[in-house]
Amino acid sequence: MSFLELENKTFVVFGVANKKSVAYHIGQTLTEAGAKVIYSVRSQVRKDSLAKRLPQASIHICDVEHEGAIEQLAQDIAKDNEGIDGIVHSIAFANYAEGFKPFHQTNKKDFLQAIQVSCHSLIEIAECFREQLTPNASVITISISTTTMAAENYGYMAPIKAALDSSVVFLAKSFSSFSNVRFNAVCAGLLKTSASAGIPGYVESYLFAEQAILRKEALKTKEVADTSVFLLSERSSGINAQRIVVDAGMGVNYFDRGLVSQAMKT
Repeated sequence: MSFLELENKTFVVFGVANKKSVAYHIGQTLTEAGAKVIYSVRSQVRKDSLAKRLPQASIHICDVEHEGAIEQLAQDIAKDNEGIDGIVHSIAFANYAEGFKPFHQTNKKDFLQAIQVSCHSLIEIAECFREQLTPNASVITISISTTTMAAENYGYMAPIKAALDSSVVFLAKSFSSFSNVRFNAVCAGLLKTSASAGIPGYVESYLFAEQAILRKEALKTKEVADTSVFLLSERSSGINAQRIVVDAGMGVNYFDRGLVSQAMKT
């Protein structure tokens, strides 16, 4: 057995959009470690795309916005699997079609849609898969490194991610009454993914983050995936109801001498 002891374990990974996705990297790392990975994607288009890259993979379609879709997925997966050792929730959506808006102009419909897809889906997944989760299973969600910094272009998604982080704590407490299932959030710094590309002004934010990181090198999606896989393993059994920040030190370096010097010149 390897150090993480993931051989012959079964995991459900939600949220692969393409090969740049955090969820894709997590799935591949789990597979390399000898685990069985079941993928859940949003649409037939995404299933077809993923199947071309992973022709042997088990791939299901589940649009979490549709009533009953998660429950149906859980039933379908239960037919061929005795138990689930972990779940990856890497689902988020925000409607930025109208471009940047001041936070106080946040559209109610957009906000409620985003919180349903990005936050409540985790709660629903946990409930629908509750009976299938093994006693020491691990559930993780992909969040962001900080929800208290007012990054204007990220807008209302930061409060929604804060709700997601809080939901992790409450799920951990709730499940503790009948199991040892753990819930944690992997809180990533800025990444080069297709989803992030849809955020207004993201490229500039990404380039700034690269300079703020202690090593002056951007955070890699694989680094976030590696931390996620550790949390999915029983080697992390002492970690529960936590936000694990993976930002390569960016959060401690906003007063970097070079950045301050550049700001003073403008």
